[in-house]
Amino acid sequence: MNHQRIAIIGSGSWATALAKLLLNNAEHINWFIRKEDDIAYFKEFGTNPRYLTSVEFRTSKINFFTSLDECIHHSDFLILAIPSAFLQQTFQHITPKQLEGKVCFSAIKGIVPQYNLIVGEYLHQHFQVPLHNIGVITGPCHAEEVALEKLSYLTIASIHADNAAFISQSLNCRYLKSNVSDDIYGTEYSAVLKNVIAVAGGICHGLGYGDNFFAVLVSNAIQEIKRFVDTVHPIDRDIKASAYLGDLLVTSYSHFSRNRLFGTMLGKGYTVKQAQLEMNMVAEGYYAVKCVYEINKKHKVHMPITECVYNIIYQGHDVRREVLKLTNLLS
Repeated sequence: MNHQRIAIIGSGSWATALAKLLLNNAEHINWFIRKEDDIAYFKEFGTNPRYLTSVEFRTSKINFFTSLDECIHHSDFLILAIPSAFLQQTFQHITPKQLEGKVCFSAIKGIVPQYNLIVGEYLHQHFQVPLHNIGVITGPCHAEEVALEKLSYLTIASIHADNAAFISQSLNCRYLKSNVSDDIYGTEYSAVLKNVIAVAGGICHGLGYGDNFFAVLVSNAIQEIKRFVDTVHPIDRDIKASAYLGDLLVTSYSHFSRNRLFGTMLGKGYTVKQAQLEMNMVAEGYYAVKCVYEINKKHKVHMPITECVYNIIYQGHDVRREVLKLTNLLS
């Protein structure tokens, strides 16, 4: 590996899993964690006090920062791994000048709700980060299985092949393999939409629908994703590839999926607020479905699953009736 300095921005499950992967190959990494108490815990016990607490770190290999300005200044590559709803707040004091020459990879899998922009577009439009310095880290992969060192796969997308290859090599190890792609828009939008689909799947599971229906739901979902990403960014892509279909499957089916859990609670009768409080975690699908719905007012893509989830979460429609209506639109 060359001497490019990599920083993790965030402290959640994905940030922790990515830090674990990077430290398999790097002598040191930079890590921005906002709370000083969390860093103090890290240094004393060698583990994250809040997420994936079983993962142990040699903290001598980590340069911790509570100042995002300082972390950016001392880094060449930034891997963003914070909930999309908090990205604007986290970067509110950062200027385009500070990101000049920096390569930014998003592992967020969400839309910045204040602007209805995927992370790459947000960085490009608001901080003038060139598209060739923007990338996406996507699945199919759960942070929890990375922490358990179960064989996992990632897709690293960038139009700059060398940047994608560098991040790929930085993350690869005996239990993590990665593929590279140049589809930064399709992989990021697909990663957003699969969270919406996982919420829908959870709702149906909570209502008592079985495997037969779920197979139809997911089959229709990948077609819905294809219609949307092909409209928003029409290039030649294979929607059956693991970055699209694989990521959808793991998020829709896995018991690790917080979006599926969120949907299951809604299907069982929880209100949106009750489900959020019970989980005490961010389900990206909650924010994403409103953003996608707003974006699609322009494109007018047929998206019955997305509309179903939007109507339940934001319009307060009856869950059972809304899903019943959806069942008549699937084939």
